[in-house]
Amino acid sequence: MQLHLKIWRQPSVDQLGQLRTYTLATAHPDMSFLEMLDVLNEQLIHAGEDPVEFDHDCREGICGSCGLMINGKAHGGKQETATCQLYLRHFQDGDTITVEPWRAQAFPVVKDLVVDRTALDRIMVAGGYISVKTGSAPEANALPVPKPQADQAFDYAACIGCGACVAACPNASASLFTAAKVAHLSLLPQGHPERKARVLAMTEQMATEGFGDCSNHGECQAVCPKGISIDAIARLRREYLMAQF
Repeated sequence: MQLHLKIWRQPSVDQLGQLRTYTLATAHPDMSFLEMLDVLNEQLIHAGEDPVEFDHDCREGICGSCGLMINGKAHGGKQETATCQLYLRHFQDGDTITVEPWRAQAFPVVKDLVVDRTALDRIMVAGGYISVKTGSAPEANALPVPKPQADQAFDYAACIGCGACVAACPNASASLFTAAKVAHLSLLPQGHPERKARVLAMTEQMATEGFGDCSNHGECQAVCPKGISIDAIARLRREYLMAQF
C-alpha cells in the first residue's frame, strides 16, 4: 500500500512552517495512523533527515495526546475515533493524506505536529479541587445518586482533553471541553460545595487563554472521540447564569 503524505513541518514556535510531501511505499492496511508515522520516521532517519515530531502516549484512545488534523478533519473524521485508533484500512492505495497540527491561537505549535495544550490544563486548575473529605473509601450506597444523573456524569467525565473540539470549532472554542468538566461535577453531590465558584473560574480562565466563544456550529460534537454531546454546553451556560445570580 503506497501513500503520499503532506505533513506540516515547523522547526519551532517562532519559525514559519510548511507542508512537505513524503511517499511511503510500505504502508499496510492493518497499521494504525501513528504506526504509519513511526514507519515514515524510520525511513526519514535512514535517509539522514529529521523525523516528524508528533504527540502520543497510550495509543489506546484514552490519553488524548494524539490529536492531528487529517485531511482537514480532527482525528481524521471517523466518528468517535482518536487518531491512534484510526487505521489505514480506511484509506485507499495511492491516497494523498494531509496531516497538520491543531490550529488555534491557544495551541501554539511547538514543533511539526506538536502543539502546546497546557491551556486546557490551566482551565482544569482554575476549577480547583472538591473540598469534601473522602477519607477511606465510603460505602457505595452512603451517598445516593440517581442513576440517570450518574450515567450522564460518567458520559461527561469521559472527556480526554485531546483538544479536537477546539481544532474543529470555527471560533477555536474550548466550550465543550470546559462544559464536560463542569457538567460532570455539577451532576454529582461531591461537586456541589464549589459548584458556583468552579464554573465562574473555569469560564473566566477559558476566556483568558484566548479561546473563542461557542456559536452552536456543532463541529465539536462531530469530532469528539468520546462522543460528548453539546448538551454539556447548554448545561455550562445554565450553571454560569445560576452562579452569577
